[in-house]
Amino acid sequence: MLAKVDIHSVEEFMAIDSFELYKRLKQKVEGTGLNSLYTLIAAKEGKHRLDIANHQKAEILLKLESMGLAPK
Repeated sequence: MLAKVDIHSVEEFMAIDSFELYKRLKQKVEGTGLNSLYTLIAAKEGKHRLDIANHQKAEILLKLESMGLAPK
């Protein structure tokens, strides 16, 4: 999945902003949704996806709205 957006190493993954990566994935990988973003953020923070979803959802949705990527 990450290779489809030119991410080929852990270093590349850690260096890219999670929201920018999500944007790229949305454009190229069918089925990319909000859970994908939670998973990306969780992987970088060493947390579980549900922790991100439960504690950062409002903040994430606001950021997506400002990027024009809010789920409908």
